[in-house]
Amino acid sequence: MKSFFSLILFAACAWGHAQDWMDMAIESGFRETLKEHRAFVSMANLPKDRALMLQNINWVEAHYKKMGYRTHQLASSSLPILFCEKVYDAGLPTVLFYFHIDGQPADATNWDQEDPFVPVLKEQDADGAWQTLDWARLDGALDMDWRIYARAAADDKAPILMFIKALQILEAKNKKPRFNVKVIFDPEEEYGSSALLSTIGQYKSTYAADYFVVMDGPMHDSNRPTLTFGCRGIATCAITTYGSALPQHSGHFGNYVPNPVFGLAQLLGGMKDANGKVQIKDYYKGVHLAAKDREILETVPYDAAVFNRKLGIAKAESVGSTYQEALQYPTLNVRQIGTSWKGAGLKTIIPETATAYLDLRLVPEISGKIQLDRVAAHLKQAGYKVLDSAPTMEERLQFDKIVRFDRSRAVNAFRTSPEADFGRKLRENLERTFGEKPISIRMMGGTVPIIPLINVLDLPTVIVPMVNMDNNQHNPNENIRIGNIKQGIKICLSVLQTKL
Repeated sequence: MKSFFSLILFAACAWGHAQDWMDMAIESGFRETLKEHRAFVSMANLPKDRALMLQNINWVEAHYKKMGYRTHQLASSSLPILFCEKVYDAGLPTVLFYFHIDGQPADATNWDQEDPFVPVLKEQDADGAWQTLDWARLDGALDMDWRIYARAAADDKAPILMFIKALQILEAKNKKPRFNVKVIFDPEEEYGSSALLSTIGQYKSTYAADYFVVMDGPMHDSNRPTLTFGCRGIATCAITTYGSALPQHSGHFGNYVPNPVFGLAQLLGGMKDANGKVQIKDYYKGVHLAAKDREILETVPYDAAVFNRKLGIAKAESVGSTYQEALQYPTLNVRQIGTSWKGAGLKTIIPETATAYLDLRLVPEISGKIQLDRVAAHLKQAGYKVLDSAPTMEERLQFDKIVRFDRSRAVNAFRTSPEADFGRKLRENLERTFGEKPISIRMMGGTVPIIPLINVLDLPTVIVPMVNMDNNQHNPNENIRIGNIKQGIKICLSVLQTKL
């Protein structure tokens, strides 16, 4: 028995030593990492400026070339796709990693700094305000809660640098990833990934791998290591109702000419009940949560009172009993409503048309086409003549209830089983590295534009987010907490040291 406990103690000490080398290696070069992040983020990365985008691409490519990676700038419909690869052992599986190298536009008038593309180091004072620090402070004692403010500081330049640093640390320690590595850098993710998606047909075999890891997005708000196993797709549509052929004076024709806004309101009102559940026939058909699925959802920290207080709502819709459960179902959202009157100010008219613009978030069990067909069927069931273009005068005179239904092409959802080998092994190694279980998110609420690539490659796919949840992604004052940069490098090391 004594020898058994000695063996356990030896294993624990060996693992603790293994983690020490990660922490020590990250710490020894951390100030230089922050300075390198500052330099990287100082390069504006808006796709409209091709020269600057190429500067960003070349900056990243140079780092991979120094590590012995084969690099390629693959031709696309616009900007080139940077692709890097290295075979460490032909007998090992290959993991394809994804990052995006572009950033969102930034209106400097809404930022608390002069130029969103000139990084600013800040700390929070006792009153909660963020105060600017001199960059020379990086040479002294560091506070892990300091933040770097700039466009793309978090989304997605911090993860790009975290991964580079993890690879450099392994190289310096004469260690290797436990699989072969391919990396894609998307130059237009914030604008729909059209460049990358245009290359799928030509470069499908180039991108081929055994597993796919997407390095993007914020962690769970607990800031614990997080693995996300799927994300919802999206379809959009517009519903337009009609009144008279021309706008009419509300005094002369009120009580006589139907107002299309009321018809639209009745249609929309019939699509959801008072608790937020969609009333369109079969809208949730095929979605079933098994006991093991609910177990995963319940592992995610959640306090309804705290969550709702942050959102400023008294009560949530009851599609799911928790936030995570709600994400497992398709949504129906009205994102904008308008009428045919587009001028300034108010006008006493009965508008010719009223239009609602909807987005439908999709889950893997339901395709966008099927869901849009269900919406169209609902409109017909409500007694409307459903058209795909504006009504002719003949149709106006024949039908008293007309609706135009315009639909988009859908991006369908994806999900990898959290219980499959890939997710399980990543989760177990992260737990060994950090001493606690990572957060497992079964489905992310949003939609990433590269889902078509994920679906074509048909690989087990996991999203590994590493930046702080409150990073103001896509908004003014985007930031990255420097403690998340340190933690992110360790997450990357853990992923790279996972035996698949």
